[in-house]
Amino acid sequence: MTGYLELAASAVLYALGVVAQSIASRRAGEGGGGLGLLARLARDRLYLLGFAGQVGGFALAFLARARLPLYLVQAGSSCAVGLATLFGIAVLGWRVRAIEVVVLVVMATGLVLLVAAATPSAAHDVPQGLGIVLFGLPVIALVLVQRRIGGVVPLAALAGLAFAVVAITSRTLADEPLPTLPLYPLTWLMVAAALVGQSYLALALRRGSATSTVATMDATTVVLTSIIGIAALGDRITPGREWWVALGVGLVVCGVLLLGYADRFARTPAEAAR
Repeated sequence: MTGYLELAASAVLYALGVVAQSIASRRAGEGGGGLGLLARLARDRLYLLGFAGQVGGFALAFLARARLPLYLVQAGSSCAVGLATLFGIAVLGWRVRAIEVVVLVVMATGLVLLVAAATPSAAHDVPQGLGIVLFGLPVIALVLVQRRIGGVVPLAALAGLAFAVVAITSRTLADEPLPTLPLYPLTWLMVAAALVGQSYLALALRRGSATSTVATMDATTVVLTSIIGIAALGDRITPGREWWVALGVGLVVCGVLLLGYADRFARTPAEAAR
């Protein structure tokens, strides 16, 4: 039960973080992207508040990964975009539309299926050297190609790839004692991948709406981590409910993508009231 509570709290913190980071990224002004953009945003208190929400969400998701399979944790975290929409409706005055209601029901249905199909388990250990090679190469490639990527969707998808590396490496580390984590090279690779993912996310948020950006990112992360978690990390499924996982992941991914197309964060409260 502890893992499920950690996952729920993680999604709430992620949602609040996305809203705050989106507002801060949009008011950052023109200039270079990547780590330079992060350096400018580091002086914005609202962005730092959103970043703190992201860090808190990651910490709780990290703890949840020690007990729960990746397909459930990542799907639960991806529902943060739905929670962020609810936050906008309840607090910022956005007007709810039928598409949001349908999408939130779809996402909730998918998450219920995943919760019912999940079997708590610890991940297989990945040898540190092999892990550095397998997961480090994509991170290096992301750093090298960032200046060549201009579209919001590619930026968001590559942010999702970086955060998939974070999720996969943290799944293999989550059952280790916390004081020993700095001793593992994979821990530092996880931190590097998180920074790269944040730089891609910040650049995508500045160029596009938060909902569509986060939806694309989360869909990429959920698909990659679900496949790798089941195929290579030993994520378990309740016997006879394998199709529940396939359907649940499909519903969550479809939900976040449809919510992205709804483009709620592209509107200000004044625009939404028109």
